Amino acid sequence: MPGVKTNERQGTRAVLRHSRMSASKARQVLDLIRGQDVTLAAEILANGEREASATIGKVLASAVANAVHNDGLDAEDLFVSACFADEGATLKRWRPRARGRATRIRKRTSHVTIIVSRMPDERIARRRVKQSAASGQRSRRVAGSRRRQQAATAARVREQAVDEELTTAEPDEAEAVDAGADEFETTEAGGSEDAAEATGGGQVETADGEIDGTDGGHAEEKGE
Repeated sequence: MPGVKTNERQGTRAVLRHSRMSASKARQVLDLIRGQDVTLAAEILANGEREASATIGKVLASAVANAVHNDGLDAEDLFVSACFADEGATLKRWRPRARGRATRIRKRTSHVTIIVSRMPDERIARRRVKQSAASGQRSRRVAGSRRRQQAATAARVREQAVDEELTTAEPDEAEAVDAGADEFETTEAGGSEDAAEATGGGQVETADGEIDGTDGGHAEEKGE
């Protein structure tokens, strides 16, 4: 018994008729998304380099929308069960060539069909387990990054506090140094005056009332 034909697959479908691209070019893109879940298929088409990727992406979005609104299915549980491209009408054009000849130009079209269906329960369960594990890893990464950010913020706050303390302490130290220097100058000046009085060089009043300079700190009285 032959199996179910491709165009008789059960599921929700979307068809684009008379697309202005050849069926061979569309099939190269359809081979990339066949059997994939709709989320991954949409990512593949969004990042595709071929021009047919944008057109087929719109057909896939239409098929998913039909499944959600018409059949009441969950978009996360769908996958591309079948996709194919049939040849459409070919437009004939002519190009002039040398010696009065002409060459036929074939502008080919195609009919693109995408069928989406609900994934088996086992595949849905495996997919949910994988998603939960990925979300757990992501939450741990986010928590770790937050802890590192909080530690860095606390370190910056401590550095700022230390800088502020040093800034406020520097003027006080400068004032203390200036006060110490003034006290040292005063003490030195007083000591020099005491030394001058002790060593002599002052003036002594004699018996006659005359003031005589003393040498070496000794005063001599002059007689009559």
